[in-house]
Amino acid sequence: METAGGQRGRDGGGKRGSPLDLILNQIRRKRAASDRKPLGRFLSRDRIPEAAEETRPASGAAEAAGGERDGGWGRVCAFLQKLGKKADSRSLRLSHCDLTATDLLELATLLRLLPRLEELDVSWNELIGGCLAALTSHLQQVGGIRALRLCSCRLTAADVAALGEALGSVPLLEVLDLSWNRGVGGVALQCLLGKLPPPLRELHLVACRLTAADATALAGMVSAAPGLCVLDLSCNPQLAQEVDAGGFMALASRLPHAAALATLRLQDCGLRPGDLEALGGSLHHLPSLRELDLSCNKSLAGGLDALAPHLAHLTHLESLDLHQCRLTHSDLEALIQVLPCLVGLTQLDVSSNQEAGGVADRLVAALPLPQMRRLPLNSCSLNRDSFTALALAVPCLLSVDVSWCKVVGGRLALLLDALQPSVVLELRLSSCDLTTEDLRHLGAACRRGVLSSLRTLDVSYNGSVGEDGWSALLAAGGLASLRDVDLSLRPLTSAPCSAWLPALLRALPGLPALNRLAAQRWTAGPRDREQLTHSLRKRGVLLEWDATTSSASSSEATNRESPEE
Repeated sequence: METAGGQRGRDGGGKRGSPLDLILNQIRRKRAASDRKPLGRFLSRDRIPEAAEETRPASGAAEAAGGERDGGWGRVCAFLQKLGKKADSRSLRLSHCDLTATDLLELATLLRLLPRLEELDVSWNELIGGCLAALTSHLQQVGGIRALRLCSCRLTAADVAALGEALGSVPLLEVLDLSWNRGVGGVALQCLLGKLPPPLRELHLVACRLTAADATALAGMVSAAPGLCVLDLSCNPQLAQEVDAGGFMALASRLPHAAALATLRLQDCGLRPGDLEALGGSLHHLPSLRELDLSCNKSLAGGLDALAPHLAHLTHLESLDLHQCRLTHSDLEALIQVLPCLVGLTQLDVSSNQEAGGVADRLVAALPLPQMRRLPLNSCSLNRDSFTALALAVPCLLSVDVSWCKVVGGRLALLLDALQPSVVLELRLSSCDLTTEDLRHLGAACRRGVLSSLRTLDVSYNGSVGEDGWSALLAAGGLASLRDVDLSLRPLTSAPCSAWLPALLRALPGLPALNRLAAQRWTAGPRDREQLTHSLRKRGVLLEWDATTSSASSSEATNRESPEE
């Protein structure tokens, strides 16, 4: 007997059997009752058992109806407890539950017992792909539902078609999330988009393999959704592919119909300079836009000068993301010219753009510094002038990221001296060629209480730091809020940690919030390793520590290398 997942592997997502076949195929995947969490953990103590309810004599229609409701709620609670979830009559959040087709069918039969349900989330349950109709055919039982999330469920075209047919029974739907379903794009989605209810406020279609044809259908949907506030089409690199008519150009031209749009995410959508020009023409019709994400569109280089003048109309824009876009010098010059008009800006991301390092000083000077909260400049080839200018912005920032900028090494004190106490929450200094003296300065900043609110500290890939530097940092204290710290060395390298490990062990009581420590490729003897492992395990801290040089390290190196500019 094969699972649906096995059938997908052979058929490559082709034609599926009936929902009943899928249910039979998945029965052996159903978790045993002994593996489930205890039933009584979340049930109220005064709930009458279903068996008693069935045998209890009814004294009238009202009493019988009440008994049925009580028994029905017991069924709902029992189902959710098998999945380790709490019962909530208004919200069902069943993501990451390994749901099977059998579970989905059982859930569908319970919907009639949840007339007040407003949110349904079955995301990240890949075994329900191909049998969504078992659920959607019962959506009329929860007509008041406002949010439906189906991320990463391996939905097929048949699933999308079934959902489209059921949308008429949920006229109040405001949020629909179909992200991370590679089989969503196509004719079925285009039909579904034409049936979305007018109250729709959020549509998420991340990584759905959308094409230009889908973009054309989205253009029609946008025209009919005046209340749309969030549109996320990220990670669909074929969305802006060239077509004779329609496509992304059509979508961009219809955006003014969604005057309430507050968030527009177009990360990695294959945008080109011409697409930015079309988008720019619509921006002055979007006065409510607060977040614009155009990151990871490497083909738009040289096109920002066509978009920048239109950005001036976005006086409420709070976040602009342009990281890893291969921005040219002329792109950055155009951006610098418009920044003074963006009076509401709190986050600007131009990281992983090599040219940004040469103009970062002018970029900082053009920003509304008192309100800035994030300005990542990692992998930007910062020079001395731009690094010095960054110190002007640091006092206000909640997150400071200058990773992969070698100019930081030997000059970290300049940045630390500009920090204001208890402001910065995240400090990333990976691969900055830090020195022993830099870490001494970092330790001194900790003692002064400047980093008392810090939650994330990344000083990985700084192998030139001596043992005294690591010891000084770990012995400094003042990091009671720290949750995540990374001390890892570069792949294919290693060094002993015996000199500073005692300082770390003594520091642990002063790190009550710590939940992750990464120390990849530091070596230690069996006794030291066991002592650290035992100490962290008692505190529930995740330890990432692999002192061996292996293919796994090489794989991590691929993931951690500086992004391509």
